[in-house]
Amino acid sequence: MGYELKIDVSPVYELLDSFMLYVTRKWISNLDMGPDWIRDIDGRILPQQVTALRQAAEWPFTDYDVLYVWAYHRQPASKVTQFLEELEASSLEECFERTAPLFPNFTMEECARIKKDYPPLLQLWYEQYFRHVEPKLLPILIEDASEKKMLESKMGAAALIEYASGGVVIEDIPDLRTVVLLPTIHNRPINMYCFYNTLMIIQYPVDVPSDNEDEPPTVLLRLTKALSDPTRLRLLRYAAHEPKTLWELQSDLNQTSDMLMHHLLMLRVAGLLRVHLGSEGEGNERYSVRPDGASDLQMFLESYIRL
Repeated sequence: MGYELKIDVSPVYELLDSFMLYVTRKWISNLDMGPDWIRDIDGRILPQQVTALRQAAEWPFTDYDVLYVWAYHRQPASKVTQFLEELEASSLEECFERTAPLFPNFTMEECARIKKDYPPLLQLWYEQYFRHVEPKLLPILIEDASEKKMLESKMGAAALIEYASGGVVIEDIPDLRTVVLLPTIHNRPINMYCFYNTLMIIQYPVDVPSDNEDEPPTVLLRLTKALSDPTRLRLLRYAAHEPKTLWELQSDLNQTSDMLMHHLLMLRVAGLLRVHLGSEGEGNERYSVRPDGASDLQMFLESYIRL
């Protein structure tokens, strides 16, 4: 293992996550929050503010890769307002110099556009939404990150990444120098990972504790839902012995690309599949069964029904 693992936590990342999900609606039907979250926010803020925020839906999705890098390079212990003020005060040259080494073909023009367009909308999003939920979410994120830091000395970096993310496996990536592991709530139950030159950022989902002990735990619901489809069961059986590429799965299971991606997502968020990330980069992942998933199913089922 040639990389250093860092476990980072900041409300800035959660601000960016929530803004991205609200603006792009990406994966929203697969998230725990669901479409109702969007409708609730739309009903609580002014129509002109919704219009202002939604203009970012037309901007390149790769802009968020840049914003996450800027969040990573923030001042220690920066609050959201401090981060936005620092971003406004930074010169274009400073922003470009901290970003360009991580991005092939990144231009000064792109940097200028992102630096100019996003801070006002992020400030609006903070005022209208994020500052109201931050006090509840931040302690959960801090507690989980502290737990993961304690586990690192016992498990090692690779095992901790696989455990925290529910199945992300980093294989040989020669130029990788730093992996940043981030807890996230808005993205749950999806893992997000961003590839850069020498750097990888992995966001792993943290569940919000339920106040109702009579309700089935979210983890158990994800597991049973994932296993309720015969195609997904066949997929698990096919990927049980060695990692399979997307092309191999699609060919042998006779699934369309969109439907296969849906099944893979359902199995991944349930913690039943590993995703192997190698030097080929994003879009060339391989998938294999995660043995811990089966034991998790038994443990959560027995715990809930009190066997």
